[in-house]
Amino acid sequence: MDDRRTEYLVTAAEMKECDRNTIEGFGVPSLVLMERAALACAEEVMKAVSPDRPPECIRTLIAAGCGNNGGDGFAVGRLLMQEGFPVDFWLIGERSRCSPETETQISILEKYGCTIMNRMPEGEYDIIVDAIFGIGLHRAPEGKYAEAVEYINRSGAYVLSVDIPSGVSADTGAVYGCAVCADVTVTFAFLKRGLVLYPGASHAGRVVTAQIGITQESFYESLPSAFTFRTGSPPSLPPRNPNGNKGTFGKVLLAAGSPGMAGAAILASSAVLRSGAGMVRVLCGEENRIILQTAVPEAMLALCGQGETAASAFRKAEGWADVIAAGPGLGTGAEAQELIRLILMETKQPLVLDADGINLLAADRALLETLCLQRKHGGRPIILTPHPGELARLTGETVEQILADPVSVCLEWAARMNAVLLCKGAATVAAQPRGCIYINRSGNSGMATAGSGDVLTGIIAGLLAQGMEAFDAACTGIYLHGLAGDAAAERAGEYGVSAGKILEALDAVKK
Repeated sequence: MDDRRTEYLVTAAEMKECDRNTIEGFGVPSLVLMERAALACAEEVMKAVSPDRPPECIRTLIAAGCGNNGGDGFAVGRLLMQEGFPVDFWLIGERSRCSPETETQISILEKYGCTIMNRMPEGEYDIIVDAIFGIGLHRAPEGKYAEAVEYINRSGAYVLSVDIPSGVSADTGAVYGCAVCADVTVTFAFLKRGLVLYPGASHAGRVVTAQIGITQESFYESLPSAFTFRTGSPPSLPPRNPNGNKGTFGKVLLAAGSPGMAGAAILASSAVLRSGAGMVRVLCGEENRIILQTAVPEAMLALCGQGETAASAFRKAEGWADVIAAGPGLGTGAEAQELIRLILMETKQPLVLDADGINLLAADRALLETLCLQRKHGGRPIILTPHPGELARLTGETVEQILADPVSVCLEWAARMNAVLLCKGAATVAAQPRGCIYINRSGNSGMATAGSGDVLTGIIAGLLAQGMEAFDAACTGIYLHGLAGDAAAERAGEYGVSAGKILEALDAVKK
């Protein structure tokens, strides 16, 4: 992992183990870590305050639970109090159940003359620090805890969540019944998966990762399995040979674009070329010939129709290709079904399977089972790029189950198919058979538009054709696609993003 470009995304269990190793293995006292965490949060609060407003005018509430997250919160309040903020402290839960560190923080506050409230405040606040639950929550808040979450959300105050918004799963981003909606979340040491996955990401607001003395060394040999690219990191593209030619940079055979769906073939083939591949040949029907030659004159064609089936046209062109991509706008008729079976069972080149290619595989369970059995012991690289609906059809899960935990579903089926498997969405997930996970943070809501997935397919196929490993091509392609979407949104606004504008923006973000 390149620490300059990537960062880990940890689960609650991984973070707790790392925390424990720092305290017990390296001997860093827990209270030292707590003080550093509190300082990072206090500094973030002070940044949010207008310089025109003196601290003594900023009414502040610490809403804290009994665990160490609450101890962090109490320490935040003490630091703010010492900067002149008027601070109220609210313990939600029984004091007898407080962790030793949290009890220590309460005792310190009492020595400073502070009162710890045990009931819901009646006043209004400008700032609320949410320190009710940490990353260990696994069930919905109930009773006074749920009431506290609702109180914070209706307060109208600026809300800072400590480590993770209370009520959000650190592992999946799921909301357990109700969750705090924060303006900013200060998380410690490493990003938590639930701050990147939805709906948790939408509750977190702006996320700040604070280094508090827990470093990568505390993972020992058990490094986290998930990562993301750092915000603002440039994409790592395949090196270019200055003495290369169009054949050097890879040839992609793209099966796409049934009658009435020529646009999918145009977008995908254009993306192949704009991602750096040297050549693309589109397998399509005769009816799309003029449309494609006009829109993408650089693309070659392998035409079917007028007595030439898609399968026979593909067989004639297949030996030319370094990489095969299939599915965008392909259709799901008998001819397309025959073609997909041929591609899956009889070809050897690396393959990107998308859209109708996945739907056809999902509909033929015997073919899917045969493919999984054949790939148990290896085979050529395959990348599947479904959206949640297509992934649901492939796996037999419901869309709701997919959205609740896309990481687990992708991991299971990547291993089962011995392939790289994506789940496209607001935070696209990619998994490879050995258990490594990528979760994407580039992109925006404007990319939820027709043809956007066709562009992604072309980008990934183009990178694969240039010699990138399958998982690297998938992760880089997803990230690059999102960066292009962000660039398109800067020009046209998220409401104005289209697949064509994403394609145009690729040129700028590759520099």
